[in-house]
Amino acid sequence: MQIAAPLQAAIDELSKLPGIGKKTAQRLALHVLKSDSETVDNLVRALEELKTRLQFCERCFNLSEGPVCTICGNPKRDQAVICVVEEASDVIAVEKTHEYSGIYHVLGGVLSPLSGVNPESLKIKELMRRFESEPVKEVILALNPDTEGETTCLYLAKLIKPLGIKVTRIARGLPIGGDLEFADEATIGRAMLNRSSL
Repeated sequence: MQIAAPLQAAIDELSKLPGIGKKTAQRLALHVLKSDSETVDNLVRALEELKTRLQFCERCFNLSEGPVCTICGNPKRDQAVICVVEEASDVIAVEKTHEYSGIYHVLGGVLSPLSGVNPESLKIKELMRRFESEPVKEVILALNPDTEGETTCLYLAKLIKPLGIKVTRIARGLPIGGDLEFADEATIGRAMLNRSSL
């Protein structure tokens, strides 16, 4: 079946988004086609503003509408604790918990020599510079528990510990509501190592 060129162009562009296959892209394109003009205009405007109004915070490299993000600019946040994350999406995930009141540093990725990502490719120098001008007492490493995340954590800990700054890592183990019998051995092992007193 021949698909009309404008619809095919929309499907092609939508399928370039992460996690969106051709079928989902087709459903989204058809949904937009069926939507009223105001809804489509709002979507287009929101996407344009996403590109034109957002930038990276000069201090932590989180997403921001101005030179400094709302988290760095909030005097109620604990300026002595920095949570190091891989991407801005991780800041959103931590913030949703309402359990953290410090500030952040977004690396922009993790070390991955096979993919050509080395320390110079990340915001590691910028993190180290922050220790010279900010009263940092603790750095929390909140990176994914995969090979690249672990390597990056070890690398950062090696750089930061000699400065006399406490380096911690977020706990790992079984998720809330998870089933012990369905967890893999590594996860159960981590949960046993990271157990806490009641």
